[in-house]
Amino acid sequence: MTAPIDLAPFIKAYDVRGLVGSQLTPEVVTALGAAFVDEIDAAGKEVVVGHDMRDSSPGFAAAFALGVQARGGNVLSIGLCSTDESYFASGHFDAPAAMCTASHNPATYNGIKFSRAGAQGISFDTGLKGIRDRAQAYLEASIEPVAEPGTFRSVDVIADYAVYLRSLVDLAAIRPIRVVVDAGNGMGGMTVPAVLGTAAGLPALPIEIIPLYFELDGTFPNHEANPLDPKNIVALQKAVVEHAADLGLAFDGDADRCFVVDEKGQAVTPSAVAAVVALREITRVRRLQPEGDIFVLHNLITSNIVAETIEAAGAIPVRTKVGHSLIKDQMRLTGAIFGGEHSAHYYFRDFWGADNGMLAAMHFLAAFGSGSEPVSAISKRYTPYAMSGEINSTVTDIPAAYNRIVEAYTGTGDFDELDGLTITGMVGQDEPFWWFNVRPSNTEPLLRLNVEAGTAAVMERIRDAVLALIREH
Repeated sequence: MTAPIDLAPFIKAYDVRGLVGSQLTPEVVTALGAAFVDEIDAAGKEVVVGHDMRDSSPGFAAAFALGVQARGGNVLSIGLCSTDESYFASGHFDAPAAMCTASHNPATYNGIKFSRAGAQGISFDTGLKGIRDRAQAYLEASIEPVAEPGTFRSVDVIADYAVYLRSLVDLAAIRPIRVVVDAGNGMGGMTVPAVLGTAAGLPALPIEIIPLYFELDGTFPNHEANPLDPKNIVALQKAVVEHAADLGLAFDGDADRCFVVDEKGQAVTPSAVAAVVALREITRVRRLQPEGDIFVLHNLITSNIVAETIEAAGAIPVRTKVGHSLIKDQMRLTGAIFGGEHSAHYYFRDFWGADNGMLAAMHFLAAFGSGSEPVSAISKRYTPYAMSGEINSTVTDIPAAYNRIVEAYTGTGDFDELDGLTITGMVGQDEPFWWFNVRPSNTEPLLRLNVEAGTAAVMERIRDAVLALIREH
C-alpha cells in the first residue's frame, strides 16, 4: 500500500495549489471536501462548489462534491464559473464555497479557494490548517460517511451575477467606448460577455468589445493567464493600438484580477486603478453618508498616491499587510468600503468584502466613460512617482540579508515591520521621498523588493543599493 500524499507542501497561506496527479488527485480533493464540511460545521447546510476551465477542474469539482456529501453537506453546484462568481454565490446564498482553480498558474497546476458563508476568506490561520490536517487524517485512514449523506443540486448564477454587478456600477449613460479585452483563454471569456455584453440577456451597453482569446482553454495556448508578467500583455498592448481602442483590459485565469492598458498600449499600474476606484467609491458613499468616517484599505506596497487620494477625498486610508485573506479580514473588521492591492486584487464592501476584478474594471470604465480625457491622462495623474515593481531574489540565508539591510540603513529613515521590513527615507532639501519594502515569500526562498521614490533617479539608486545587499554572497 502506497503512503498517502503529504498535503503540507501545497496547502499554504491562502489556498490549495499543487501539481495535478502528483499532488492533487481525486482522492485528495474528496478528502478536502469532507474536511471542509467538518472544519466549518457545514453538515446539513448548503456548500457552493464551482470550477474554472482547466481540464482537471470538472473532475476535481465532482470529487470535492463527493467529500462534501459524504460528511452531510448539501452541494450547490454552480459549475463553470470565475472565482468572483463563486464569491457572489457564497454571498448571495449565504453559504460556504469552494472554487476549483489554480488562478494564473500554468496548466499543470490546479487548486481550491475556500470561503466561509458570505464570501469570508479562509487563510491558514483561520481554518485552512484545520482543513489540511483533517484531510490528511482522512487520507491516512478513510472518510467515515455520516448516516444521512448530503444532497446535490445545480444552479446557474451567471445572470444573477451580471445583474448584481450592473446594479453596483451604472454604465448605461457613459460615452461610447471601444475596449480590447484579453481573457487569456480563462474565465473572463465567459464573464465579460455576460456582464459587459448581452450574453446573459441584459441590455446592450455603449461598449464595443474586441475579444482576444475568449475561448475557454485550460492549456493556455496563447500565453499564461498572468497579466502581472509584462510578456503576457504584449498581445493586448498591440491590439489596443491596432484597433485604435480607448483602452484594454486583461483578466487572469480565474478572472478575479483585472489589469488596464491605455490607448497608447502602455500598462496602467494597479495602484493607479486602485486610486481611481477608491475615489469613485468614496464619492458615492459620501453622498449617502454625509457624516462619519469612511475607511479604505491599501496594502503597504501600493504607491503613495493611493493613500494620498484617499485622504484628499476626505476618507481614512488603512495600511495592511499583503495577502487577499488578510485583507478580507480587515475589510470586515474596519468596515472599509474598498481595498486595493498592488497585484490588482480589488475588494468591495458591497461585494461582501471580497475581491472582484470585473467590478474594478466596471468602475474604471465608468470613470473613463463619464469624462473626456484619454486613459493615458488618467494614468499619468495617478502615477506621479517612480516605482520599481516587485523584484524577486533567491536568497539562501534570508536573516543574513535582512541584517545587512538593517545595518546599512540604520539612521537613514523610519523602520516599520508590519509586513517584512519597510524603510521610509528622511526627506531633505535635495532628497525627494523614498521608501522600500523587503518581504520574504511564504512558499519559496525568495526576498521580494518594492521601491518607490519621488524621482526615477532616486528610485533606481535605492533599488540597486538594496538589491546589492540582498544578493551579496
